[in-house]
Amino acid sequence: MATKKKTSVPPDKLELHERLVVAAGMNSKSNFGSAYTARNGNMCSMISKYGVVGIRRPEAERDAFLDEHDAEVFRADPSWPPSKEYVAVPDASLEDTEILRPYLERSCAYVKALKPKPKRKR
Repeated sequence: MATKKKTSVPPDKLELHERLVVAAGMNSKSNFGSAYTARNGNMCSMISKYGVVGIRRPEAERDAFLDEHDAEVFRADPSWPPSKEYVAVPDASLEDTEILRPYLERSCAYVKALKPKPKRKR
């Protein structure tokens, strides 16, 4: 049985993020004490150590999500600048996996179309 990595993400938010990731047929990865999803080295979603979930959206679809969900642009840390390609999922919306699943699936389709990140030599 694999041991879970230590995380600084609030457990309830991490559970909701994981539920969304599984519903979208994906696996999450962890780095720097939080979790994210990625395709070809490009991130689709992430959760900050504060429990804020960000989903990457194509530019043409970003404003619609912000308006529909009364959301804001994602910031991994309140003191950092906004991540312009990501939207922050409001807590109320995060609890509704079925509404968010298509957004995460579309995010992954979007990043699959991006140029893959080069793999690092070890």
